[in-house]
Amino acid sequence: MPFRLLVPLGLLCSLPPLHLGAPGPDGSAPDPAHYRERVKAMFYHAYDSYLENAFPYDELRPLTCDGHDTWGSFSLTLIDALDTLLILGNVSEFQRVVEVLQDNLDFDIDVNASVFETNIRVVGGLLSAHLLSKKAGVEVEAGWPCSGPLLRMAEEAARKLLPAFQTPTGMPYGTVNLLHGVNPGETPVTCTAGIGTFIVEFATLSSLTGDPVFEDVARAALMRLWESRSDIGLVGNHIDVLTGKWVAQDAGIGAGVDSYFEYLVKGAILLQDKKLMAMFLEYNKAIRNYTRFDDWYLWVQMYKGTVSMPVFQSLEAYWPGLQSLIGDIDNAMRTFLNYYTVWKQFGGLPEFYNIPQGYTVEKREGYPLRPELIESAMYLYRATGDPTLLELGRDAVESIEKISKVECGFATIKDLRDHKLDNRMESFFLAETVKYLYLLFDPTNFIHNNGSTFDAVITPYGECILGAGGYIFNTEAHPIDPAALHCCRRLKEEQWEVEGLMKEFYSLKQGRSRFQKTTRSSGPWEPPARPGTFSSPENHDGVREKKPAKRRIPLLSCPSQPFTSKLALLGQVFLDSS
Repeated sequence: MPFRLLVPLGLLCSLPPLHLGAPGPDGSAPDPAHYRERVKAMFYHAYDSYLENAFPYDELRPLTCDGHDTWGSFSLTLIDALDTLLILGNVSEFQRVVEVLQDNLDFDIDVNASVFETNIRVVGGLLSAHLLSKKAGVEVEAGWPCSGPLLRMAEEAARKLLPAFQTPTGMPYGTVNLLHGVNPGETPVTCTAGIGTFIVEFATLSSLTGDPVFEDVARAALMRLWESRSDIGLVGNHIDVLTGKWVAQDAGIGAGVDSYFEYLVKGAILLQDKKLMAMFLEYNKAIRNYTRFDDWYLWVQMYKGTVSMPVFQSLEAYWPGLQSLIGDIDNAMRTFLNYYTVWKQFGGLPEFYNIPQGYTVEKREGYPLRPELIESAMYLYRATGDPTLLELGRDAVESIEKISKVECGFATIKDLRDHKLDNRMESFFLAETVKYLYLLFDPTNFIHNNGSTFDAVITPYGECILGAGGYIFNTEAHPIDPAALHCCRRLKEEQWEVEGLMKEFYSLKQGRSRFQKTTRSSGPWEPPARPGTFSSPENHDGVREKKPAKRRIPLLSCPSQPFTSKLALLGQVFLDSS
């Protein structure tokens, strides 16, 4: 008999939602304009509280109205909130913060930092802000986007992480000292996501700077994880980066694994890399075969496929959004609705939820204002326009304001059962949660550009197109413009074409020199054939035939694709038809 989940649906569906939200004009759906303003007010209540009470520390402690360092000592909330400022339309504050970061950010500090968190929050935040600088009215330097102060800061931060990748397997340590490298006694055990969540930021960095080392180490780590999967196609939760042996063998889509799968898909779209997508689709088959039950996803033993934990983790709520990116809308919506029932039950997503029992797991009852379910709602609303997704956004605004709003910001919910609060406001609240909420209710935001507008930018490598849409969000919701990856490098075909022109130029000079030394010419000068090539054939009339013109590869060659197709983008990117 197949394993089935006995979920107390009556309990899940009979409880009234927490909200008393403002409906739309016809009473049937939330009014996007109303909630857009509510979300903006949420952002500034939290952001201003951070500036007044916590800066320059990493994060705000909202219950005591002070700050503390959490992931390094980077003024992390300021970096994480920077691109959100622009999405909300605040160009003047964006410009001010850029100046503050240029004057104060320093990575030459004796601090043990998380390799994963520093990458997604600091490197990702700086790269995104760099690529959005011109749109925000920042006076960019000559050569942008291939140079600039924010790009140099992102590169400096990323270089501080490179020593972590110097392992026998190529998989990185989880922690690195920014001044001294990896500490001698550092644990070699790293979670899967901590190994496979670099390709978006590091490939972008390599493309902009011309240094391949970043993309190379990210790809090597991805491939080693791929090679370490079990015979049934699953990966575990933690692995020893020195030996390559799995330490925690629970397989699932949630905590410790999540963004590895996310970056296979987003890396495939960003880089137009079929191999990365093929890897994800193979994983997806195994995930559906062994971990999916009634549109929930459980944790199983990676070698046997037997259920080890029948729980839903709040971090798993990114999965419907990821499914939408590969066009699997029906499955995405079914899973999203399962997760939404949990939100309705508690006014938030508990960290762990026991699916058969329909209740929270002991010591995992909190909700730190995570964005994942809202993120999925934003993606799915762009794909379907289903008003149910706006209802989730409304519920999120109402719940967060009612439960977690305090005088100095918004506090983590320690326990969703009694709404006790914890003295922390994670930087991702401003980077992700508020951003995705705002984008859910703002269909005309520049992030949703469908290619109807764009900027043509002249770089040292020629003209490139930016701002046409199709932004790829890293796992901290920092948007990366995929077109930017083509601005600072020439395609191989173009390099060969330039090399060929240079050879012809020098051959022409040599031929002219020889011609000038002769007393007579036997006819029109022709450049000598290159070694290993043949002269063009002549037709029956003795006239040299022209070879068909070689079609130039456009700098940006991503075709417009419908959202439901594989490798679909949120927007449209231009295909040069010249």
